[in-house]
Amino acid sequence: MNYYILDYTTSENYLEEREKYRKEHLNHATEYFNEGYLILGGAIDAANEAVLVFKADSEKIAEAFAQNDPYVKNGLIKSWSVKKWNVVIGN
Repeated sequence: MNYYILDYTTSENYLEEREKYRKEHLNHATEYFNEGYLILGGAIDAANEAVLVFKADSEKIAEAFAQNDPYVKNGLIKSWSVKKWNVVIGN
C-alpha cells in the first residue's frame, strides 16, 4: 500500500458556496473513509486549499475521489492534483 496526497485549490467563492454541497461531499468522503482509503482530510488555514490523504495500491483511488467529489463537479475546486507520498516514518 502507498500513500497519496490529493491537493485541492478552492475557488474564490468556495466558502460562500460550499454549504450547498457540504453534506454530499462529506457523505462521499465518509464512503472512502469507511472503505479504508481516506485517512485524513481537511481545509488548510483560510480554506484556499485542502488536503486529503489516501492509502491505496495506486493513485486511481484518489483520482476517482476527486472526479466524483460534489465540490469538484460543482466548480468549488479550481484545480486538484494527486501526488505519491513516500512516507518514511509512521504507517
